[in-house]
Amino acid sequence: MAKNGGGAGNPAVLKPWPKRPARLAHAVVESLVDAIVSGTVPPGSTLPVEPELCETFGVSRITIREAVKSLEAKGLVLARQGSGTTVTQPEEWNLLDPVVLAATVQHDDELVVLDHLVGIRSALEAQMTAQAAEAATDDDLRAIERLLGRLDEETATPARFIETDVAFHDRIMQASGNRLGRSIIRTVHGQARTTYLYTGTPDTHACEQANAEHREVAERLLARDPQGAAQAMAAHIEGAWRRRRSPHPGPAAS
Repeated sequence: MAKNGGGAGNPAVLKPWPKRPARLAHAVVESLVDAIVSGTVPPGSTLPVEPELCETFGVSRITIREAVKSLEAKGLVLARQGSGTTVTQPEEWNLLDPVVLAATVQHDDELVVLDHLVGIRSALEAQMTAQAAEAATDDDLRAIERLLGRLDEETATPARFIETDVAFHDRIMQASGNRLGRSIIRTVHGQARTTYLYTGTPDTHACEQANAEHREVAERLLARDPQGAAQAMAAHIEGAWRRRRSPHPGPAAS
């Protein structure tokens, strides 16, 4: 992360918007989150005082106060009367907050966070796939088979394949009955997919390779084999990420 802002304990210098956005408080929050996560406003530094923030963003004090409260709720700053608003350490940030996660993923140049994200996704989806092997109804399994058939047809059109790929994974999670796990994966994976660092550039070969792995998952589900299904899903997610992450990648869908 870049560290070109104010030093620890010193006010940061922020740039004003070229154009005034419509949803002011949310836009201020997004701008400040990006500045903090990117290191422009590093941990230990203080945000500019309220009047300066009002001038920078062209908004009222009420809007700035609302934005700072939102940053506090996300764990990014600590506001103390008489001490200003201090940026917290990254360990305090709520990475399950969509705005924080989106900014973190966008600035994850060394892929540290994405590596962790894939590890979490692999563990949770493997667990849910095992649950689906036991809990899926016949209707669930037929829906999963239909999506696999669509994926077979779409390997030559990667853009369509990727969207059906997401639906295939989500349908398995739905069949597991694990609503919390599904919600977590949909949050973290949805944000990861917004960045090229995660998605790469899938081609027909990559789609075919990914779908061979999908078929193994589906076969284990149809066989009602929880352990085999979990292993197949974990191998697919981790293998696809290794292919995309490689310095000389043959990017793959997942």
